[in-house]
Amino acid sequence: MDVSGGSGQPRSGNDEPAEPRAHPTAPAADPTGPAERGPGETSGQPPAAPDEPGRATPTGKPDPDTDGESDTDARPKPPSGSRRDPDPSAPSDPSAPTEPSGTTEPSAPHGPAEPREPASGTSEPSAPQGPAEPREPAAGPRHAAHHAGTDSPRHRTEAHTEGTGGPGRPPQRRPEPGGGLLMGRPFGVPVYVAPSWFLVAVLITWVFGGQLDRVLPELGAARYLVSLFFAIAFYASVLVHELAHTVAALRFKLPVRRIQLQFFGGVSEIEKEAETPGREFVLAFVGPLLSLVLSGVFYAALLPVEPDSVPGVLLAGLMVSNLIVAAFNLLPGLPLDGGRMLRAVVWKLTGKPMSGTIAAAWVGRALAIAVLIGLPLLTQSLGSDAADDVGMDTVMDALLAAILAAIIWTGAGNSLRMARLREHLPELRARALTRRAVPVQADTPLSEALRRANASGARALVVVDADGTPASLVREAAIVGVPEHRRPWVPVSTLAQDLTDGMRVSAELSGEELLDALRANPATEYLVVEETGEIYGVLSAADVERAFVKAMARPS
Repeated sequence: MDVSGGSGQPRSGNDEPAEPRAHPTAPAADPTGPAERGPGETSGQPPAAPDEPGRATPTGKPDPDTDGESDTDARPKPPSGSRRDPDPSAPSDPSAPTEPSGTTEPSAPHGPAEPREPASGTSEPSAPQGPAEPREPAAGPRHAAHHAGTDSPRHRTEAHTEGTGGPGRPPQRRPEPGGGLLMGRPFGVPVYVAPSWFLVAVLITWVFGGQLDRVLPELGAARYLVSLFFAIAFYASVLVHELAHTVAALRFKLPVRRIQLQFFGGVSEIEKEAETPGREFVLAFVGPLLSLVLSGVFYAALLPVEPDSVPGVLLAGLMVSNLIVAAFNLLPGLPLDGGRMLRAVVWKLTGKPMSGTIAAAWVGRALAIAVLIGLPLLTQSLGSDAADDVGMDTVMDALLAAILAAIIWTGAGNSLRMARLREHLPELRARALTRRAVPVQADTPLSEALRRANASGARALVVVDADGTPASLVREAAIVGVPEHRRPWVPVSTLAQDLTDGMRVSAELSGEELLDALRANPATEYLVVEETGEIYGVLSAADVERAFVKAMARPS
């Protein structure tokens, strides 16, 4: 069985078509001048539409709501004592971005959660972290920059990323975290043994050891060593089954994240779907086919061996177990291989992959109910002659049936959710979700930066150096934590997170590519750049998450 894988109030512009905006980053004047305009409102509210009141007019008049912002030219002298850090619990004023007014719904399995500061190690999308704390600037320039028109009041800021193949290119994906004990990398794909495997190995050793006691009583306590060998050999057969899926996926140029051996078999995590129903069918069928081949090999090896010997019992057990694995996986319901084969057939007949997923998922749920009811009845009818052990066997069979039914039922539901996810992913476009940003220098007081942003209708702040090269992004959560009376003495650099290669994303990214870029480099904000390297704006991970949840809530 394999698995194919894949702050502030919501703003009204997220659902609008993603027509390219001419220049979402407001033109920057002299960074130290009081009349500089930036592109975004930092109150956390949606930017006003062109016809909405309160939006900055072409003449540069600020929004009336920003009249109460303090003027840095006449700010009072700071109080004595050392400057204290922003208090996250302190109330914010209307000019600062606001935190989400409610609990954000959890994103689907591959959706971005509350991102954290980029780490040097691997990252897992399902491990949300809090906002990253500001770091000291790295020594030396990290990015080349081109600056045009430095002698004029208006200039264009560009940011080129080193080591990513050009400006605005999506960052390289980092290695994924492991899923247990790493056993090797056949065909370049890591194979992990989950901790739950050791539990099932003990269970197989105990159950098979009891059967050996009836067949080969002379073994004594050594039967458990033989049983442990059988458990290892059985899961080696499961690994061969999963390697068949992996080789087929690599043959079709589909990336495989990892193979994991766990409690009930193994999982090949294929990150993309097959492009055609024919490839989908082949990709699903090769696993059960190889299990059938292994069953035949063990049967052939069993013929010249004495049936009542240790090799004979082991070979017979491996033959039967591989036959069961093949038959079980050929059942026509997701998430089993047979379900994917059924999905491919319906996909071919209807031309719609979603129709195939729906059909195979509902058949999978029907199979779950059939296993829950039918498996205990079947095993009881086959073993009715052992009346002395019927009580314990019935309980074990019912427990096994319940676990299998739960796995099939939840797997079918996850397949439906993943299909709906892939159907709506193209709606997530970096260009449509990007906030306008205003460039400010590192020593600009927060109150002045917010005034400029409000005057320009911006919702984000980009810290630039003297040449206009972006150096860091001011974190929205940090702005909220600064009380209004402290803002004239808090420079924006103390609230900013240094830009790294992974925090620059292309404005052309959308769908799964966009989510992959964000998962590979978790952060709260990202600098969005054009293919030419010109700054387009700032992308908030919270905006992406809200758009993701909203898209998933829409009916298919």
